[in-house]
Amino acid sequence: MRATVLRDGRMMVRDDIEEPRPGPGQVLVAVKACGICGSDLHFAEHGGTMLQLGREMEGMPPIDAGVDLSGDVFMGHEFSAEVLEAGPGTEAPAPGTVVTSVPVLLTDSGVSPIVYSNEVIGGYAERMLLSAPLLLPVPNGLDPRYAALTEPMAVGLHAVNKSAINRGETALVIGCGPIGIAIVAALRLRGVEHIVASDFSVTRRQLAQTMDAHETVDPAEACPFAAAPAVVFEAVGVPGILNDVLRRAPHSARVIVAGVCMEPDTVLPFFGTAKEISISFVYAYDPAEFAESLRAIAEGDIDVAPLITGEVGLDGIPAAFEDLADPDRHCKILVTP
Repeated sequence: MRATVLRDGRMMVRDDIEEPRPGPGQVLVAVKACGICGSDLHFAEHGGTMLQLGREMEGMPPIDAGVDLSGDVFMGHEFSAEVLEAGPGTEAPAPGTVVTSVPVLLTDSGVSPIVYSNEVIGGYAERMLLSAPLLLPVPNGLDPRYAALTEPMAVGLHAVNKSAINRGETALVIGCGPIGIAIVAALRLRGVEHIVASDFSVTRRQLAQTMDAHETVDPAEACPFAAAPAVVFEAVGVPGILNDVLRRAPHSARVIVAGVCMEPDTVLPFFGTAKEISISFVYAYDPAEFAESLRAIAEGDIDVAPLITGEVGLDGIPAAFEDLADPDRHCKILVTP
């Protein structure tokens, strides 16, 4: 079986992967499509730092515990797939059913995220294992490529839900990469009546318009905060952005930090204190938000087609990782093994 793995910081194709065998409660699936996520790009470049920070973090289970960067790492967590075979004694959708799932594999030893692993195969492969209880059949004959974008859309929906935004409040989305665009889509889904999207990239601003943002702003030319947003979504994740948001946001604004900054950052708390700004950090989603995102895509409430700006096979993943570094070239590249 073929799969593309991370080895020594670079993606490479292997054709000698042993095909996984489903155990009780599991199914073997053929991957139909898998999106390349920005977190995969970060892990390829900064995997050691991400693992170290995960080990230092208290109050929750270690993130990606046990990953050994000296060995090959399987990735790919934005996927759709076709059921091939169920494990012993397992109730599952019939073979041939197209499904998606939250990226988690249930095993005898516990819960294994399908994100970065030396053992659990992800969506950058011809076949992989999924957990039967977590499968969501893809409805309405939805294109499997679009179903693969359920996961990033759920991230955006989670951020919007956490904001508790009302329809009549103005939202400002800073950063129109895949997560920023997912937030725009979720805001439209929730019926928010004034959505401002800000990005230096003209290509990404155009994409935000395509996804029905009401207004787009080039921050080099105009102030994104001129609309006095009640809620600001930070979807950039680089040092300096959060402090700038605190400095410029209106009094009593709610700031939702969806961008994942992996470097130390400095904020001046006075800005937030004087203006009584609330800050919430968000990450991932819950199963209900995942299911709602799939439904919204399948019923046409969210059109994810404009997000797909490239499509490659397993052999094209290494070049795709490089291409995604240019924000004017791509938003989402899909892998179709």
